[in-house]
Amino acid sequence: MAFDKIRIKDIALRAGVSVGTVDRVLHKRPNVSKKALEKVEKALEEMDYEPNVYASALAYNRNYNFCCIIPQHTSEAYWEEIEEGVNAATQLLRDFHVSLQMVYYERFNGESFQEATQECLKAKPDGVIVVPAKLELTREFTDQLTNLSIPFILLDSYLPDLKPLAFYGQDSFQSGYFAARMLMLIASKEEEIMLMKQLKDGHIGSKQQNNRETGFRHYMKDHFPEIKITEVNLPLGGTREEFDVILENFFTTHPQVHHCITFNSKAHLVGQFLLRTNRRNVQIMGYDMVPKNAECVRQGSISFLIAQHAYMQGYSCINTLFQAIVLRKEVTPVNYMPIELLTKENIEFYRRMNIG
Repeated sequence: MAFDKIRIKDIALRAGVSVGTVDRVLHKRPNVSKKALEKVEKALEEMDYEPNVYASALAYNRNYNFCCIIPQHTSEAYWEEIEEGVNAATQLLRDFHVSLQMVYYERFNGESFQEATQECLKAKPDGVIVVPAKLELTREFTDQLTNLSIPFILLDSYLPDLKPLAFYGQDSFQSGYFAARMLMLIASKEEEIMLMKQLKDGHIGSKQQNNRETGFRHYMKDHFPEIKITEVNLPLGGTREEFDVILENFFTTHPQVHHCITFNSKAHLVGQFLLRTNRRNVQIMGYDMVPKNAECVRQGSISFLIAQHAYMQGYSCINTLFQAIVLRKEVTPVNYMPIELLTKENIEFYRRMNIG
C-alpha cells in the first residue's frame, strides 16, 4: 500500500485499536499501553508506512527562528560564502516558516563576542550556528544554550567537549598536513619557506588556523626537517602600504625564498604584491576560493589553493537545524568538508557546491 494513501483509520483497523491510540503512537505521546504500542508498530511495519514529515511540519504552522553568529567580514572573505549559504538555505525553507538572524562579532574581541551571544539569546532562537571565539567564552555561551535546551552547531572549529548538535568544517590538522605534502611537490629543494600569518596582539584568528599550522609543521618535521620556516606577520587590519613595506623588506633580505604558505584566506595579500613587483620566481599557497585568490592563481602568483566549500558549510548548517528541530530527524554529528586542491589548470572547473 502506498504510504500517501494510508490513513490513521486504516492503521487503527489493521491494528485493532482506536484512531486516538494510533495518533498518540505516531506523535510519540504518552498513555499508550505496551500491548497497544506493539500492535500499532506491527501494523505500521506490515503496511510499510512512512510518515510524511514534511507535510506534518507544514501543517503544524509554527515559526522557527535560527541565529547565526559569525565574525565580521569583508566582501572577499571566506565568511561571505558561509553567509550566502545560510541565507540560501533559509530562503528555500521559507514555506516552513524558518527565519534567520545574522549576528556579527569582532575577531579577537571577547566583549564583542559576548554582546553578539546576548543579542542572539534575546531573540529566543530555536537553533543556533556559532563560529567559536575563545574557548572559555564559547563554553559560557554554549552552556547557556544547553541549559535552555537550544540545539547549536559549531562551524569552522570543532570543540567536541561543548557537545554540539553537529559540526561543519575541515579536519584542520589533516588539511595542514596535506598542504605541506602538496607544497613539497614543488618546493622540496628549497632551503627556506616563508609562512605568512596575520596576528593581532600575538594571536591567530582561529583555532582552525592553529591546527592547520600544527599539521603542516608535523609533516615538515617528519619529512623535511632541514628546511627553515620563517614567519612573516602582516598585521590584521593593516593597509596595503604597510604590507608592501613588510613584504619588500622580507623578499629583499631573503632572495633565496621562492615558496610561501598561509593558513588563512588572504594569500592574495602576498600574491598581489608579487604581481605588482614582478617577482615571477616566488609563489604562495593558501586557502579558500575567494575571488582575489582565484585571480592570483590564474596569474601565477598563487601556486595552490585548498578549497573547503564554505557555501556548502553554511547551507548544511541551516539544513541540519531544520532536519533536527523541525522534522525531528537524527543528524550526523561530525561533518568534515572535502580537502580539495585547486591550481591554474583546474580552477575554472571548480564550482562551489550550490546544493540549494
